[in-house]
Amino acid sequence: MKLYNTLTRTKRELAPINPGRAGMYCCGPTVYSFAHIGNMRSYLFMDWLRRSLRFSGTEPFSVMNITDVGHLVSDADEGEDKLAKSAREKEKSPYEIAEEYTAAFFGDIDSLNILRPELTPKATDHIAEMIEFVEVLMQKGYGYEISDGIYFDISKFPGYGKLSRLNLDDQQAGARVEVNDEKRHPADFALWKKAPPEHLMQWPSPWGMGYPGWHIECSAMARKYLGDVFDIHTGGVDHIPVHHENEIAQSEALLGRPAVNVWMHGEFLLVDGGKMSKSLNNNYLLSDLAAKGFTPMHYRFFCANAHYRSKLNFTWDAMQSAKVSYSRLIGILQSHKNGEDKVDLDGYLASFTEAVEDDLNIPKALSILWGMARLPQKSKDIYDMAMKFDEVLGLKLGEEPVTQQADGEILALIEERQAARKNKNFARADEIRDLLKSRGIVLEDTPDGARYSYVK
Repeated sequence: MKLYNTLTRTKRELAPINPGRAGMYCCGPTVYSFAHIGNMRSYLFMDWLRRSLRFSGTEPFSVMNITDVGHLVSDADEGEDKLAKSAREKEKSPYEIAEEYTAAFFGDIDSLNILRPELTPKATDHIAEMIEFVEVLMQKGYGYEISDGIYFDISKFPGYGKLSRLNLDDQQAGARVEVNDEKRHPADFALWKKAPPEHLMQWPSPWGMGYPGWHIECSAMARKYLGDVFDIHTGGVDHIPVHHENEIAQSEALLGRPAVNVWMHGEFLLVDGGKMSKSLNNNYLLSDLAAKGFTPMHYRFFCANAHYRSKLNFTWDAMQSAKVSYSRLIGILQSHKNGEDKVDLDGYLASFTEAVEDDLNIPKALSILWGMARLPQKSKDIYDMAMKFDEVLGLKLGEEPVTQQADGEILALIEERQAARKNKNFARADEIRDLLKSRGIVLEDTPDGARYSYVK
């Protein structure tokens, strides 16, 4: 299995620390809201990596964090905690918010046939490990205390910037990070934040009541469950310049050596050729796709047609094409299911395996499947080999395509609830919300109306 390492900018054969087993850490969700389809592309990449490793004979052991504290509105340690902000706006506790959106997240990845990682630890369950990590960094001289928290001094770590290839000498305060006059360098990052009395989430520490910095969470949990050094760390490309750069600095400062052998990053999902953002009202959820007649498998198939290191442009026309192609592929495979012809498929298996083991070339693997499916013979051998390929692709190729729940009924109930809210009939609005929740549907009220997500 050859994988591209973002740190070295090279593609090399994976050599697991423990032969036959790969330890993986995957950056997981911050559970303050629903995850959008751009987030889901990153988790599909993670899933294809795990499936491909297993297919090639290496069993993955993967850890994916659930961030339920410490991720501030700005990735650069400024602003309000995202969980606390969501809790304040929705008049709930941060723990209620975390529980609601964690359930929604797992419902979404289940619907996409993303295999759950072996471990999904929550940040709030590992505060002691984070405090211990910070204490050691302080003892080693990498941390310093100012009025609002404990910060990592990047000047003490000569390798800072090696993942993103940043030239810190040219980096100006306020470019990617906010100005804090007490910080020794504008890129110094928070290891522990001191909390004001009114802060909704805080714990006792040697530096007073506070909460962990976002970056320390991943380093502490990865070390606990995967050891000092592990094989693979994954995430989106947006994690490279801040989050993962900071993880490298604090982990290597603690250990005195690299903690990760291979860094892997999935590229952005674009929408109509541009950025996905709330301000543009194009950060679509799986429920937005369902409202237009697309199932999670249509979206998975759409993503399978682009390499994880390539940008992928989402359009509704492209989704329609993916829907048609997916249905056609399943139809062709069904035509082989009871076929009696015998076909030699060793060449297809070899080519498929080669594509999968070449840095997860899922689009090429999918094209090899298409070539095999279009053979003129009608053969159960073809169907059975496609099911073997689907151990990697995860497209549920043996199932008849089905539509999500009756969207018309769901949308009618949501519209009725919106009308009830407008007419201040909040009892009926709450009744409809509870009804939908009993059916596994969670609502989120936004300025543009209610959005829904499936929870299993």
